[in-house]
Formats: sequence, C-alpha cells, structure tokens
Amino acid sequence: MIRYLTAGESHGPQLTGIIEGIPAGLSITEDEIALHLARRQKGYGRGGRMAFEKDRAEILSGVRFGKTTGAPIALQMPNRAFEKDDANWPKVMNKEGDGEDVDPITVPRPGHADLTGVQKYRYDDIRPAIERSSARETAMRVACSSIARKFLNHFGIEIGGHVTQIGSIGYDDPWESVRTRVDPMLDEGAETVFRAADESPVRCLDEELTQQMRQEIIVRRKEGSSLGGHWEVLVTGLPTGLGSFVHWDRKLDGRLAQAVMGTQAMKGVEIGQGFEAGRRHGQVVHDEITYENEAFSRRTNRMGGIEGGISTGMPLIVRGVMKPIPTMLTPISTVDINTKEEKDTRYERSDVCALPRAIVVIESVIAPVLANAFLEKFGGDSIEEIEERYHNR
Repeated sequence: MIRYLTAGESHGPQLTGIIEGIPAGLSITEDEIALHLARRQKGYGRGGRMAFEKDRAEILSGVRFGKTTGAPIALQMPNRAFEKDDANWPKVMNKEGDGEDVDPITVPRPGHADLTGVQKYRYDDIRPAIERSSARETAMRVACSSIARKFLNHFGIEIGGHVTQIGSIGYDDPWESVRTRVDPMLDEGAETVFRAADESPVRCLDEELTQQMRQEIIVRRKEGSSLGGHWEVLVTGLPTGLGSFVHWDRKLDGRLAQAVMGTQAMKGVEIGQGFEAGRRHGQVVHDEITYENEAFSRRTNRMGGIEGGISTGMPLIVRGVMKPIPTMLTPISTVDINTKEEKDTRYERSDVCALPRAIVVIESVIAPVLANAFLEKFGGDSIEEIEERYHNR
C-alpha cells in the first residue's frame, strides 16, 4: 500500500515527506518531481511568495541509481521564505525558548483553521494553526504524489486538469460545454489537457474565458477580496475493475472524494455529472452499455468512469469547487481570542485566487489513490512483477 506523510510549517526551515509502498524498479528523478512542483507555482492571482519560492525536492533515501528500491522514500524541500527573512522567521518559528520576544497572533480569520485550531489544541497563539494548515504544505504533497503519478504513467495512466470557473466567470453549460472542449483531447491521453491548460495563466482551456477570468481577478484584487472557483481533473488509461462495492471504504469514488476534500479550501467534489445528474431523469443520465471489438464500453460517460465504486475503463472525471481564500487585504469582522473584542481581520501574505495552482495539487493527491487501487488489483513488490500480472490479465 502506498501512503505518505508530510511534516513542516509554512515558514519553518523546510518541508519533509516520506512515501512508502512504491514498488522496486520504478525510474524516478528529482527533475521529474520538479516538473509538477514548478507547475504548482504558476498561475495568475498568486501572492508575493511565489516570486522567490522555487521549490525543488531532494531525494534522501529509497532511490538508487535512478530507480526505487522498495524502501520508504524520504524527501526534503527548503522553505525559501525562512531563508530570505532570516531576521524574522527563525525567531518566530524557533523550536526552543519560551517565545516571550514574539508577539502572539490573537485575531482569527473567518474561514481559516485559526479559531478551530485554537479551540482544538488550546493554543494561546494562532501561529501554530496558521503554519501547519497553510497550503504551503501541499508542495510536499505534490512532491510525494509525483512519484505515485510516475508509477501510473509507467502503465499508461495519465492525469490532467483544468479550471472551468473562477468566481462568476465560467462555461455557459458546466457539463456539455466542457465535454465538447475536453473529450476530443482525451484520445491522446489526459496529459494533453494539463499541457494545454498550462498555456493559460488561469489554466482555462477557453481563450475568451481566460481573459474574463483574469479580469475578474484584477477586479477582486483591487477590492482587496479573493476568489475561488470550479475545476475538473481527468484520468485516462485506467483499466476496469479498480475499487470495489463490497465495503464502503473500498469504493474508488469514495477514496477519491476523501483525497480531494482533504485538500485545503476544497468544499465540494463530484464524479462525472455529479450534482447535475440530480436535476435530470434517468434516461438522460445513465450511460448505455455497448459491446464492440470483444469489449464492453459505454456510449456516453456521464457517470465519469465509475459505477458501483468500480472503474469502468472509461476516462475518470473528477470535478470540484474551491472556496475563496479567507486571507484578504480588505478586512472583515472577527473577535480577538484573548480580549473577546470585535476586531478587523489581519492580513497574512496570500494569493487572490489560488485555483490555477490548486488544480495541480488535486491532480497530484488523487494519484496515490489510483495507484493503490491499481496495486490492489495487480500488485507486486517490483515493477517487473506487476508488469507480468498486468499484461497477463
């Protein structure tokens, strides 16, 4: 089983990750991991930190001569913010001392983990909640998941995502218009989607919408506000039979939903037509089954490649929504945790719209889920052993 852990704070000295369960014999390099880390740092609407944070993960263990050994893989990634502001952050994030020379943060931001973190862990300073709940942690998630993504690529499974809406700007029909734009690209694999989306500053495949979304971000930046939006991630090359209906926690769509909802700022997820299916009747929702060239298939893919918690062999379609970032230049009302007096929120350096970057995170976090479902079906301790089982299925 592939699983990973991350450690580190937004402004601590580094992020650390350990991913285990990767079979032996998988080719992987730091450059391949760096590809998706670089993609995560791009996108219109990002904050000032991206101007100097150049993420690169160093492999410390589990790889020898460019191939995995089957042992846990350890990664580390320095935080340039810690290094750049060496007069401030080493003091604020000092692992020793009593913190008497550091001013505590006592004004929580609505919509963030500030207040809930204080209530749960009984902090007297919000800083620990800010640091660990920050989306900065997703950089290491992308690094770890990039290795699982390389495993999937080895077996012809590709992942690609794009933005479908930012704020009020999006496709006229959130399902049919997107299918017309995206589905023809999938014949060449889902990676064609992310490569095309990466050409847009907001990772939208429509040029006109790209300009409108960009303008919407400009407007909200001037207002000191923030924006969220909708996204779609596609996966091609998945074989049939991944996942199961026999227990609730083995359903592939349930596992995917957990990975998505465990990502910062995500507030909704759907597979295929999802919520739209609830507004239509059955004859225009379910995908008719066909049998051609000695194989079952579907005439449409409204279910998004999963039926009964099991992959159908059709492209997987995962869609979701990201809320606006709770850190905004123009304050809103909150309450000081010490004095209980009403206060305006404070500003913590942040993006105006993080969705163009977050889409890379979503692409990444679903990779270990799919890799585990694949290993459950065709597992082995080495790539060579898995290849034998997969090709003899």
